[in-house]
Amino acid sequence: MEKTKIKNSKRKAAQEQKILGQNNETVKDVSESLSTSFASNGSLSSLNEYDLDTSDEEDLRNTIGNVPLKWYDDLDHIGYDLDGDKISKPAGSKRNDELDEFLEKMENPDYWRTVKDSQTGGKIVLSDEDIEIIKRLTSSKYANKDVEEFDTSTFFTRDEMKTPLSGRPEHKRSFIPSNWERLRVGKYVHAIKMGWIKPTIKKPDDKEQKFYDIWGDENDTDNRKHMHHLPAPKCPLPDNYESYNPPPEYLFDEEEEEKWDKQEPEDRRINFKPKKYPSLRLVPGYGNFIKERFERCLDMYLAPRQRKMRVQVDPQDLLPKLPKPRDLQPFPTTLAITFKGHKSTITSISVHASGQWLLSSSNDKTVKCWEVSTGRCINTWTFEAKTINCAWIPVQNLCLFSVVYDNILMIANPKCGDKVILSNTDGKIAEYCVHFQQSDQAKSVNVQGSEEENSEKNKTDTKKQPASWKFFPDKKNDPNYKQGFRILVTHQKALKNVSWHPKGDYFATVLDDKNSNSAVIMHQLSKQKSVRPFAKMNGIVQQVVFHPSKPILFVATQRYVKVYDLVKQLLVKKLLTNVQWVSSLDVHPAGDNLIIGSYDNRLSWFDLDLSTKPYKTLKHHKKAIRSVAYHKKYPLFASCSDDGTAIVSHGMVYDDLMQNALIVPLKILRGHEITKNIGVTCCKFHPTQPWLFTSGADKTIRLYSN
Repeated sequence: MEKTKIKNSKRKAAQEQKILGQNNETVKDVSESLSTSFASNGSLSSLNEYDLDTSDEEDLRNTIGNVPLKWYDDLDHIGYDLDGDKISKPAGSKRNDELDEFLEKMENPDYWRTVKDSQTGGKIVLSDEDIEIIKRLTSSKYANKDVEEFDTSTFFTRDEMKTPLSGRPEHKRSFIPSNWERLRVGKYVHAIKMGWIKPTIKKPDDKEQKFYDIWGDENDTDNRKHMHHLPAPKCPLPDNYESYNPPPEYLFDEEEEEKWDKQEPEDRRINFKPKKYPSLRLVPGYGNFIKERFERCLDMYLAPRQRKMRVQVDPQDLLPKLPKPRDLQPFPTTLAITFKGHKSTITSISVHASGQWLLSSSNDKTVKCWEVSTGRCINTWTFEAKTINCAWIPVQNLCLFSVVYDNILMIANPKCGDKVILSNTDGKIAEYCVHFQQSDQAKSVNVQGSEEENSEKNKTDTKKQPASWKFFPDKKNDPNYKQGFRILVTHQKALKNVSWHPKGDYFATVLDDKNSNSAVIMHQLSKQKSVRPFAKMNGIVQQVVFHPSKPILFVATQRYVKVYDLVKQLLVKKLLTNVQWVSSLDVHPAGDNLIIGSYDNRLSWFDLDLSTKPYKTLKHHKKAIRSVAYHKKYPLFASCSDDGTAIVSHGMVYDDLMQNALIVPLKILRGHEITKNIGVTCCKFHPTQPWLFTSGADKTIRLYSN
């Protein structure tokens, strides 16, 4: 350490002798040039400080040492040079008060880039290069912009190296997830879930200045800033009579002028008298200008105005997109055949499963069988009372039909069609008759006890039995058998209608009874049995219909449709019809949809898988709906009404449960005449063709085909 100190002291002494041995004139010239540079502009930016070096040491440009400059505030010089002469202060180094500083700040454009030298007290104006260096240093960059901060050219190249930069194998922690990072991420996730940390959404910088278009449309909704501006009503445009040179027909004559003077101001058509001037220079000032302007301002001030939000919607867009009727063909459109022969109102019709025969019942106590293709009446049966309902029995390989009149249901053989089927039908009825007689004999044999007990028991049995069965045997002299009557089922009260099960063995009758508990009676044709299925039923029963494939019975009361499971003997659903009085009911061939008609002009479509409320309610008829029907093959359904029309509609049911049924009204069929306020009473579809049969109070049956 001592040797290094001695060497440093010797080197320092040699440098001082070298400095003292230089020419004094050179030192003086340098000091003069330095002083002139300070005095001229007070800046060192125009000189290179290394050109003024006189030694290897830095020229500090003052000789006061580490002394505070405030000691020289009251003096004109600042230190001494090598010759002992005073070094005068540079220009602008004198201390100014705040007023002078403010004036200099306002007047000097380079004030913001001027800095004060702490050693000399002078002011130095920084150049653009100096400012750029300062900015780079404050942003933690290299002062020289040419220096590349991250030079990776020597480490990463496109050429593959034969040996890696480092042959050290990767550490085990590079393959294992960091526990510290997992805990940190867990904290962030919990903070985001709790809402403590919310993402910052950067809004786009709208640097472009927006202006309000004062000449644009006042109703422009894009000007969100002026949405609450209510435009004033515009003045009416001037008319021809307001011209300074109006046509002669707009000028008043004496009578019109006298009439205008006598009228009240509010009754006058115009507010002034039109006058004609040869030139615009001769037109005087309008005397009522200020008054009219004041009245307009008063109207705008006192008139209550409010903004009405109007939605510009095309009415066609609100309508559902339905296919065109011509794309949904075939469906009945034109009248093909008219069946005439009844003498009174036709109450019901029924079409045979083959589509060859048509059955009709009327208030003239007759039932007629028609041939569909020709419109010819094949047979006529006469009964003791008005026939209310008729229907073909859907039994395979049999030909039977049922007729309802008064309290009797008659099952008959029409004796039309294939003779083999007719003979098989009579053979089957004979088997039923034998079975019925054997059961009666078995009951009589098994009876034990006295005659009094037997009579009392028979009385109780007859009271409990809802209906009694009677067969017409094959006798030569029996007129009933010759007419085709085979079975007679007698009920305790008058009947409304009958509904047959699709397999043909069971059928249900509805009695015209206010006591709804005994209004529905179930019958079995093969065993000749009759039972009351319901112990309690609320409401007046209108009609019953069997499900096409399941053991389910639909019972239509006055305001509800109840769905019963016959196997479980339970009420499955209760459909809310939202009508005043149900008139008719029909079930879709698939069994998942049904339609009802009502006396208050409504037709309701129910989707049993969707809801207990109507899926669609149609109000196309003007009067009560008498009957509704589904087509068994085509996606069609129809309704007939007392207004004399029948409406055919398209009703497509899709297999996809996510897609609702498509309902499109297709055609209004007219032709029936309204008699005693009754129009079309019944409508039925052909089983295989898109044809519709309708019957009315005008004693006719009409066939509409495509």
